[in-house]
Amino acid sequence: MIVQPVIAFDVAKGVSKAQVFLDRGRPQGKSFDVRHTAEGFTALHQRLQEVETLTGTRPVAIFESTGHYHAMLSYFLETKGYGYVLLNPIVAHQAKGTSLRKVKTDAQDAYRLGELFYKETFELHQPREAATLNLRTLTRQHEAVTRLYVQTKLQFQTVLDQVFPAYRGVFGTLYSQVSLKVLLDFPTADAVLAVPEAALADRIALHGPSRSARWAREKAHALVAAAQCDPFQKARVPSQLFVLTMYVDLLTTYHEHLTALEKQIGALAEMIPACQQVQTIPGIGKKIAATIIAEIGEIDRFSHPKKLAAFAGGDPRVFASGKFTATFNKITKRGSSTLRHALFMAVLCGLRKTGSQRLKAFYDQKRQDGKAHKVAVIACINKLLHWIYAILKRQEAFIDVA
Repeated sequence: MIVQPVIAFDVAKGVSKAQVFLDRGRPQGKSFDVRHTAEGFTALHQRLQEVETLTGTRPVAIFESTGHYHAMLSYFLETKGYGYVLLNPIVAHQAKGTSLRKVKTDAQDAYRLGELFYKETFELHQPREAATLNLRTLTRQHEAVTRLYVQTKLQFQTVLDQVFPAYRGVFGTLYSQVSLKVLLDFPTADAVLAVPEAALADRIALHGPSRSARWAREKAHALVAAAQCDPFQKARVPSQLFVLTMYVDLLTTYHEHLTALEKQIGALAEMIPACQQVQTIPGIGKKIAATIIAEIGEIDRFSHPKKLAAFAGGDPRVFASGKFTATFNKITKRGSSTLRHALFMAVLCGLRKTGSQRLKAFYDQKRQDGKAHKVAVIACINKLLHWIYAILKRQEAFIDVA
C-alpha cells in the first residue's frame, strides 16, 4: 500500500500554521508555526526531510491561494522540488466549515485542509513561466492604476466645476497634457484675463509644440471667451485652487505611470507567442491580448475548454432539486474578474463594424433566438474562450470567416 504524506498550511501574513499527515487518518503530532523567513523555511525543509525519511515518500503540500501571502511558500516549495496543491479559496472555505462544532482557529483550518487532501483527487499545481507571471503583474497594476486614474478624474471634475466651470469646453480633450498644463498656468478666469490674448497663445503653443500657431490662437481666443462668461470670478478660496492644482498633478502622474506600464506590457507581450496568436482574433488588441494571456497562463493547465470557461467564471450556475430545475441562472463569477473584464471588452470590440464577422454572426443568432443582449454577450464570451483555447492548443492563427 502506497503511503502519501501531506503537509497542510493555513497561510497568513508573515507566519503560517502547518499540520503534517503521514497518511490518511494519521496526523503527526500537533500543528506548528512556519515563519516566512530564511530561518523559518530552513526549519520547514528539515521537517519535510524528516517526513520523507519516515515514510519513504516525498510529501506534498496543500494550501489555499491567499492573495500574495502564499507566494513565498510557493517559491520555497518549487525551488526545493516539492509538489503542492493550490486550492481555490472557495473550496478551502468549504473544507474548513465541515466540522459540526463552531471552531475557527488557524490550527483547525490547517487540519481540515489536510483531511481534504485525502477525500478528493487533486492535481499538483503547475508552476507558471516567469514571462506570464511578470505580464500578469504588469496588467494587474495597470488595472489598479487605471481605477485610481478614473476616480481622480471624477473628483477633479467636481473641483473644476467650482473653480473654472467654463474651462471644460476650451480643449477637445479636457485631460490632454496640453489642457492640464494650461490649467496649471491659468487655473481661474481672473488669471486668464490678467494677461494679453497673444501671451496666452504663446503659452499654449509652448505646451503643444506639435500643433500649429493658428490652433494655439484659436484656443487662446476660446479660453478668453470662457473666462469672460465665467460666473465665479473673484469668488474662489485659496483651498479650492490648492486642491485643483493637486488633482492636476495627480492626473499627470497617473498618465505618465500608465504610459510607462503600457510600454512594458507591449514589450513583454511581443516575447510571448500566445499573445500574438490571440491578437489574430479581430477586436483583440495588444493590451486585451496581454491581459487574457497573463490571466490564463499556459493553456496546458486546462484539459478542456469548459474548464477554461469555469476558470473565467463565465459558466452558468446549475440549480436543481427534486423535480425542480431552475431556468434562470446567472454566471458563477468564481474565476478571475480581471479575465472576465478583458473578455467582455474583447467581445464589445469584436461586435463593432471592424470586428469579428464570426462573432457578430454568433451574436445575431443568439438575439434571433430571443436572448437578451447581456445573455448574448455572455454566450459570446464563452464562444471566444473556446476559440482562444483552440488556437492556443493548435498553435495557429484565427480564421475569421462568418
